[in-house]
Amino acid sequence: MRLTILLTAGVALCASSSPLAAKTAKAAPFQLNETSWTFVDHGKKVRESIDKNGNYIENAVSGKHLDHGTAVMKGGKACFTSAMTNEGEVCWTAPRYAVRIGQSFLTKSDKGEKLRVTRIKYTPLKMPG
Repeated sequence: MRLTILLTAGVALCASSSPLAAKTAKAAPFQLNETSWTFVDHGKKVRESIDKNGNYIENAVSGKHLDHGTAVMKGGKACFTSAMTNEGEVCWTAPRYAVRIGQSFLTKSDKGEKLRVTRIKYTPLKMPG
C-alpha cells in the first residue's frame, strides 16, 4: 500500500511539474544560418537559403539566380550584403524568437520596404555554374 501511494504521489508530482517546466523553458532565439525562406519581391516569387557560414543565395522559384552574398544578425536585425550590387548592407527587422517551418512574418528594411517571408524546409542552393 505504501509503495502504491508513493508511486501515485510521484506520478502526480511529475505531471504537475511538466507544465511549469514548459512555461519556464526559453524559446530559441531567431537565427538565419541553415534556413530557407520564400517571399515575393517586386512581383517575383523568390526562394532564399542561408548556409551554416552565413552565405545566402537568392533564386527565383523558376530557378533564375537573382542574388548572393552574406547574411548576419546585428542588433536583432537580419543584415544582408549583396556580392552583386553596390547597395551595401541592408538590414531587416526579425522576430525575437525562432520561426518554425511554415510560419511567416512581416519584415521591414531600414529603407522602409516591407516583405512577408515564410520559412520553408532548409534546402541548400548552389551558385549557377
